[in-house]
Amino acid sequence: MHPKLPSFSRVHKWLMLAVTCSLLAACGSDGRDPILGNNGNVALPPTVTVTTPTNDATGVAINNTVITAQFSEAVNPLTMADFTVACAAPCTNPTGTVTMNAANTIATFTVTSPAQLDELTQYTATINSATSRATSLNLAQPYAWQFTTGEAPDTTRPRVTSTKPVTSSPGPTPNIPANTTVSAVFSEAMLASTITTSTFTVTCAAPCVSPTGSVSYDSATLSAVFTPSENLDLETTYTATIESTVTDLAGNALAGNQGSATTESDYTWQFTTGTTTDTTRPRVTITVPETTTPGPTNEVPVNTGITAIFSEDMLATTISDSTFTLTCEEPCISPVGDVTYVVASRSAVFTPEENLEEGATYTATIFSTVTDLAGNELAGNQGPVNTASDYIWVFTTVAAIPANNISVQSTEPMDSGTIAVCPSASINATFDVPSGTRLDPNTLNNATFLIFEDAAPENTVSAESILLDADTGTIATFIPENQLAENVTYRATIKSGSEGVKDLMVPGNEMVEDYVWIFTTTPPTESCLEPANLRTAAPFGSFGGISGVTNQGLLTVVNGDLGTTAASTLVTGFVSEPGCEYTITTLNEGKVNGKIYTAPPPPTVACPQDGTAVTEAIAIQARLDAEQAYLSLTPANMPGGQDPGNENLGNLTLAPGIYTAQSGAFSIQGGDLTLDAQGNQNAVWVFQMATTLTVGGPGADFPQSVILVNGAQAKNIFWKVGSAATINAAGGGTMKGTIIAQEGVSISTAGNVNIVTLDGRALSLGASVTMVNTVINVPAE
Repeated sequence: MHPKLPSFSRVHKWLMLAVTCSLLAACGSDGRDPILGNNGNVALPPTVTVTTPTNDATGVAINNTVITAQFSEAVNPLTMADFTVACAAPCTNPTGTVTMNAANTIATFTVTSPAQLDELTQYTATINSATSRATSLNLAQPYAWQFTTGEAPDTTRPRVTSTKPVTSSPGPTPNIPANTTVSAVFSEAMLASTITTSTFTVTCAAPCVSPTGSVSYDSATLSAVFTPSENLDLETTYTATIESTVTDLAGNALAGNQGSATTESDYTWQFTTGTTTDTTRPRVTITVPETTTPGPTNEVPVNTGITAIFSEDMLATTISDSTFTLTCEEPCISPVGDVTYVVASRSAVFTPEENLEEGATYTATIFSTVTDLAGNELAGNQGPVNTASDYIWVFTTVAAIPANNISVQSTEPMDSGTIAVCPSASINATFDVPSGTRLDPNTLNNATFLIFEDAAPENTVSAESILLDADTGTIATFIPENQLAENVTYRATIKSGSEGVKDLMVPGNEMVEDYVWIFTTTPPTESCLEPANLRTAAPFGSFGGISGVTNQGLLTVVNGDLGTTAASTLVTGFVSEPGCEYTITTLNEGKVNGKIYTAPPPPTVACPQDGTAVTEAIAIQARLDAEQAYLSLTPANMPGGQDPGNENLGNLTLAPGIYTAQSGAFSIQGGDLTLDAQGNQNAVWVFQMATTLTVGGPGADFPQSVILVNGAQAKNIFWKVGSAATINAAGGGTMKGTIIAQEGVSISTAGNVNIVTLDGRALSLGASVTMVNTVINVPAE
């Protein structure tokens, strides 16, 4: 092996940028200079954001004859002099061709001579020059990276590991917003030139006209994205296809889902659009280090990775080192790092190349220009939730904490245990993370969490997705793409070491050895419990039946849609977008981060798009679907409900299942209710009441909450209420789950300023929904 060359390209990257910016700023501007940009903002030179192979990669396949660099912006086409690949004698420098992708953001060096790379040899790839198409600025300095080949060629076919909309079996996946993009994540780096509008298509059957659009590939996230030219048709089934001719960097064609894992085939999936578009802005829900107000968050170890988790799926191509930054004030030097987005976990990760400086204050920023799959920009923490703004958090650092290996603490099913073959069956592992941080979602994937038949290891189980729970970041869940076979013993493996699962420290703490366990499947039983299908009611955070929705207070936020089949005049105290005001006053103005659907008339002259026959039709359908979900949750359609032993659920801890109120009513009083998923993120709870649900008390002064532990998810909790629901009349507390009530939902009471949080939905079929200073967060599906 040849000696490693010094890595010179990134050590002073940001110092060079700072010098460049200072020199440019000194030149002056009239406010429209092509270098300084509009309003005198200094334009930065382009940067290299992602390379394949990655810097310092080892064991690179010798038939991997494609080397790529992805830029922070579009650049002019590169030549052979701009992009070189070299190796030390006796190795001969390879020659080849340099090409650009259609967006001019990825440069590809394809080796033509020799036929393959030398074994066990270190190569140095260098971008000597790359000029921005927008500003004509060149790289601040040449960018170089090294990689070392292994001994063998790569013969493993790439696979699709996840899709959005999600692939469901048998499909199609229902109720997808008509303004969605369509994307797929691959198991390895792909040859961008093979992913085009010819090899990634979205089609529909006549009379629907198959959409046109653009196709892009992002090296950082291994994602291909189809962006339709215009919204898809409503209530229409589409088929997305990635053809088998797309290849990895070694030329291996795709192993799709139309053949075995070792044969070349297409990957196809289907989805059906709903009745609406998605207008809800994405939010940041969790950060590492945590966000504190007013901040900064103190005592953050300098070897911490920076993470943000979003409220919904994001468009991976909008998240980069240009839209997720970490800075500090002089004399501290703002760190260089790699920014990644993990689709399955809705997580953006900034991994510093070196430890941060001890005793410094850092500012992490996610810019408002990052978007969800529908193109909605971020609702950050710098403005109202129904407008786009940056999300910013600040923290100060302390000394690094020492390395400490992570380990698997428990599994579900347990070793040598059994699992019923339910449609929602999943395999879960809960980790012990001594550093106190979370698992790195980048390290949790189909290469580190494996399942195959114990007696026939060649029969591997493909994952629909591999998830990391949002609340703790310590529970990994493997959701099979297809239902497991009955009466079969499977072996699960979680990989250790440098290529295995790690935490978010820098460098990540590893597992000492692989964790392996076996389990056996059994036929489906009564324990198979599926979430209610809300259909078109799913996007609604609040639905006021036939009677309207009322808000009092200035602190109310509905992160989702709001609706009623009543006239717009029966929605009061809300605003959804500029001009769309529903009877607001100086004391009553809640924000809707979504759209409001009612019967006519429009709420104001400035909002003619609301309160129409179209929005009324959408509301009517949503109510019908909510009623259908309500009926599916009744004892007649979902029998076998357990008696929790007390109509008061306060101070209880309940496992997943169906619970029926023997007296007809449930309450949560005198203590919180805890729902324990026992490591299963797909666990479902259904609470059946013939009459009322009362949360809070005893008396008016004691708010109560629902606490979720061990992977429990708000999206999988349902409260079927035969009459009315009253949630924390005194204000305060956090409720979880979807409430579907026949005769209304009341949240808090007039005059309360303590915010009640509902992670779920408040849906009434008949009477109105009333709320006072309430925050409703519709769960991501």
